[in-house]
Amino acid sequence: MANTVDIVVPVYNEEQALPRTILILTEFLRENVQNPWQVIIADNASTDNTRSISEMLCERYAGVIYLHLPQKGRGRALRTAWMESNADIVSYMDVDLSTDLAHFPQLLEALESGGHIAIGSRLSKGSKVTRSIKRELISRTYNLMIKSMFFTAFPDAQCGFKALTRQAAHAIVPKIKNNNWFFDTELLLIAAKGGYKITSVPVKWDDDPTSTVNVAGTATEDVKGLLRLRFGGIPRVAAPDDNPIGFSYRPDISPGSREDEGL
Repeated sequence: MANTVDIVVPVYNEEQALPRTILILTEFLRENVQNPWQVIIADNASTDNTRSISEMLCERYAGVIYLHLPQKGRGRALRTAWMESNADIVSYMDVDLSTDLAHFPQLLEALESGGHIAIGSRLSKGSKVTRSIKRELISRTYNLMIKSMFFTAFPDAQCGFKALTRQAAHAIVPKIKNNNWFFDTELLLIAAKGGYKITSVPVKWDDDPTSTVNVAGTATEDVKGLLRLRFGGIPRVAAPDDNPIGFSYRPDISPGSREDEGL
């Protein structure tokens, strides 16, 4: 049977963006992803109409469910959704869909070919990125800091476009301390030092000019996180599975939502 996939979309006060995002995402998944899938709207304690909009979208689109968290934090949303998931592959993408969805099947292929974690990269050869010089400089400086402090190979820690096997998630996520933006970096550093195979996929990425992310605040949090791991040590995790998942799609199984498949 095909490997099942959960796609988490963390949101905070995204009542305006959600209808368009879920429409585009579900249409893409139906047409381009053969694995049974499920979209999880993970609401980080929104104070606007995100909840009611999400519940409406769940009724409108098969395979979309809503998860409410009483506290803010993108990392907290991912931790909760991933650890509660029974899918073979767990993933996430930012609500603004800045990363071209055409790359999502590439993440799945990397995992079904024996990888443990697959990440979108805006800093690899072949990536096509549209964003301000300031944000480009901050991103490159931050990833250079990671390489110089931890001697890692992955090129881009913070792109909001990642997937991993359930085994990798259950081994690594409980060791992560951060519940906000540094969650991604901590995940990758623990994985890299634990021997997990991380595959980077060059992506087409367009900056969202309406993004409400506090770049300065996020950068400060990230630097503090790097220093914590550099001087406090990176947690050890269980060794990765040599054969985490295998490609098992059968042509007699129709692609579509996990709800459609009865999962």
